[in-house]
Amino acid sequence: MKKGSVIIIGAGPGLGSSLARKFAKEGHHVFVVRRERNASALDELCNEIESSGGNATAIPTDARDEEQVINLFSKISEHGQIDCVIFNIGANVFFPIKETTARVFKKVWEMATFAGFLVGRESAKHMKNNGTIIFTGATASVRGSSGFSAFSSAKFGLRALAQSLARELGPQGIHVVHTIIDGAIDHPWIEENFPETYKLKEVDGILNPDQIAETYYNLHLQEKSVWTHEIDLRPYMEKF
Repeated sequence: MKKGSVIIIGAGPGLGSSLARKFAKEGHHVFVVRRERNASALDELCNEIESSGGNATAIPTDARDEEQVINLFSKISEHGQIDCVIFNIGANVFFPIKETTARVFKKVWEMATFAGFLVGRESAKHMKNNGTIIFTGATASVRGSSGFSAFSSAKFGLRALAQSLARELGPQGIHVVHTIIDGAIDHPWIEENFPETYKLKEVDGILNPDQIAETYYNLHLQEKSVWTHEIDLRPYMEKF
């Protein structure tokens, strides 16, 4: 069976790049998406994938901009069927409530919730009663922590969006999944900002993005009789 396109919204270093490599390796044409300012990094990722025998195309897009998201899906649909869309924008910020400005709160909501709505809506329009939509969540999706009022509320909203889409689109044959990434991922940002946490990598104490990508791919392959809507992934030593 010919494999269709896969769209990775938020194809940054870490999980986003691992997802792109995994789906490309499995024979999908992968479209990697980040904002225009990250265009060179997207090109590097595409070159890496293509040098390994895969197919990848970079389309810089601001997922918070409705017109850009509409144009993104229209352009990709010209290549044929869209098999899977993964919304992987992080938006993780720490701000004590007294320091959380209206601009910060709104920006985080736009990245984690509003952009998810735009992507989910366009996915539903372009998938022909078949396909997978995966929203990447976080610990904050189910538990608000001190200093994370903006991030937690936005991730709670994304989770609610995923639940609503699953109930609406599931009967139409579209598999909607929400993943809870409960722990630190092996990522340059973690290495730079939380060096002590990053040391846990030596004992498998942080999440391996390549292994997360394997889980996402298996979710995409699930038969309709055993669909998973929500799954949490965490290192063995993470408290929950």
